[in-house]
Amino acid sequence: MIRPIATSDVARLAPLRHALWPKGSVDEHAAELDAILAGEWSTIYPYAVFVYDDPDANLIGFAEVTLRSRADDCDPSRPAGYLEGWYVSESHRRRGAGRELLRAAEVWSRAQGCTEMASDTWLDNEISQQAHESLGFAVVDRCVHYKKTL
Repeated sequence: MIRPIATSDVARLAPLRHALWPKGSVDEHAAELDAILAGEWSTIYPYAVFVYDDPDANLIGFAEVTLRSRADDCDPSRPAGYLEGWYVSESHRRRGAGRELLRAAEVWSRAQGCTEMASDTWLDNEISQQAHESLGFAVVDRCVHYKKTL
């Protein structure tokens, strides 16, 4: 079952976010989720989180979506729905949960007036690239980011 996040999901969702984004601690992810639920995460664009419960009410995945004023190769005259995070527990992959989570993000984006959806992943994350492409995303760019301390 796909549904919007509830306050009661934070403790179960934070470890899944940590699995996707391991640089942040589980506690940091929980704090971010609390901010999202309080409407404090983004003051410019809305931010939505959808979760997937399996038949036994186990939280097995999530999708986080927002709007971006600019996304690579998208129409710059309007915001695009942006898939900020998309994750399904390894033991539940390849059964349609990711597809259903993406569908919820797309429905939400259309309701915000979007006609395009964008996303990104790391160059070395071939599983994510394959999942994106199998669900209709097209590669529009590849890049390496740099920084220099001044």
